[in-house]
Amino acid sequence: MRTTAPRRRARRPLAGAGAAFVLLAGTATGCSSGGSGGQGGESGAQGAPRWNTAPASIAAVGDSITRGFDACSVLADCPEVSWATGNDPAVRSLAARLLGDAEAPARSWNYAVTGSRMADLPAQLAGAAAHKPDLVTVMVGSNDACRPTASSMTPVAEFRSGFEQALAGLRTASPASQVYVSSVPDLQRLWEQGKDLPMVRQIWKLGICQSMLADPLSAASGATARREQVRARVVEYNEVLREVCAKDALCRYDGGAVFQYPFAADQLSRWDWFHPGKDGQARLAELAHRQVTAAEPPR
Repeated sequence: MRTTAPRRRARRPLAGAGAAFVLLAGTATGCSSGGSGGQGGESGAQGAPRWNTAPASIAAVGDSITRGFDACSVLADCPEVSWATGNDPAVRSLAARLLGDAEAPARSWNYAVTGSRMADLPAQLAGAAAHKPDLVTVMVGSNDACRPTASSMTPVAEFRSGFEQALAGLRTASPASQVYVSSVPDLQRLWEQGKDLPMVRQIWKLGICQSMLADPLSAASGATARREQVRARVVEYNEVLREVCAKDALCRYDGGAVFQYPFAADQLSRWDWFHPGKDGQARLAELAHRQVTAAEPPR
């Protein structure tokens, strides 16, 4: 974000002034996809592609969360702590966990761009597909909900068509790549974590996710309804991600794991209390690794 699941006061990550997916590919060595076979994975019905739990290359796409925005210094990307492809040992990124510290630098690529929305995903995936990666991580959607006003959020139908276009483009350019899709974080959870801190409220006035964070202490019906509207839109986005992913034999959705994660204040950026800090990035890496290496997809 520079910036699912029914109403359960869940957690939500980022999007602000400155929220993916994770795409997974078939077995291969080096930087190219090795197809749909592979050891240790799930085999679908009657010859459907197998899910490879040990990819040999990774590309990441998405927004500021995957760029590590505000995790190391104010208003700056910090890709070294990225949950997907970073090299910080305190985070142990997905790439480091799957490929090892020695192999990760040469076999992982980060195409995420701070501030990106779903409309930007096709171009990012086109760049990632050039490597024929075994695994592509995608986390996007926070900025589609984090807009200046709730009325300017990306319409659900537009969000759906954008994801369908992006996934179709990947399939054309790199048909064997598996896709692991991360849910959009629960933005309302982030508001709950920082709203009572005076310094945080001042930072949020700089323009971070105003659809959710404007007038953070207001309990007026209009402000409450606006926050509920943004959260409901995130839930709708996550349902789109689930539905579109389910139609692709090589796509796995996280089952709402990121949306449901209970981010605490100490896991958020100490500069904006909205993007994940280093500890939050580590938790995202842990969640993704668990999902990617599971024999079966989340239910």
